[in-house]
Amino acid sequence: MADVALAPTQASAETPAQLRRAKILSAGARCAIPIAILLAIGFLAPLLAILGYSFATPRSFEVFRSFTLVNFATIFDGSNTVWMSFVWSCGFALFTVAILAVVAYPIAYGLNVVFGRWAPLLSILFVFPLFVSENVRLYGWVLFFIKNGVLDGSLKYLGLGTGPEILYTPGATLFGMVYTYLPFMLFPMTLGLALVPRDLIDAARDLGASRLYIWREIELPLAMPGIMIGMLLTFVLGIGATAEAKILGGQSIIVIAHDIEIAFTYSQNWPLGSALSVVVTVFIAALTLFALGKLDLDRMLGRR
Repeated sequence: MADVALAPTQASAETPAQLRRAKILSAGARCAIPIAILLAIGFLAPLLAILGYSFATPRSFEVFRSFTLVNFATIFDGSNTVWMSFVWSCGFALFTVAILAVVAYPIAYGLNVVFGRWAPLLSILFVFPLFVSENVRLYGWVLFFIKNGVLDGSLKYLGLGTGPEILYTPGATLFGMVYTYLPFMLFPMTLGLALVPRDLIDAARDLGASRLYIWREIELPLAMPGIMIGMLLTFVLGIGATAEAKILGGQSIIVIAHDIEIAFTYSQNWPLGSALSVVVTVFIAALTLFALGKLDLDRMLGRR
């Protein structure tokens, strides 16, 4: 009874100032302050600098000291070929997402259901290439596909003639992107499939549901958040890809990231490069928000 009586007394002992501080900033918010500061310095500050340069006078470094829309007018000029680079980047990103969605789903399903105790080892094998520089891995594929390289030399040794011309083509660029971004599609998809309750699938199977029906009505809808995260992550990374087009594609196709790099380096036109970066960032942000907020999964799966 004494403890019960003390509870209201202790609660009333808190001063109004303490109550106001508790309402203004919770314990979780206080713990998040270091992360918020780190994100502000490492993420917001560069974005603000790029935004400031995009309105600067062309071929100058007068950031935050001048304001002009000439850079954006140059980008949206009908005679500017930068839009072809943008279309190529979007096309490569879309094809990469489509191919990886088909390739990664069976692997993700196997890691969750089929491979059993071997799943951690296989996961490590998929993660291990990320510890090696992307350029090193891509140059390894150059040695594989180049004339008189591994593929060509092996076919000649077997008496099958010369290998196909793969290197320095758009197909080689697409292959490099699929190879590079496989883990970024695979692991969100694996996490999404891991959240599907196995008891629910067993119950549906006991009630006579077919395997296709279980996949369409249970597995796919419940795993869709992870699948969508993998698709969005792969698409965003694919639009910004440049190493694959340079190393494997031999710059046979100029992507938007390469145009931005040229503006910042050889052309020394930082305002134009910043304006291009802002346009691409706004496009990706708008597309991401649209996909997350407007995608109707019920209609996508054919349900009413």
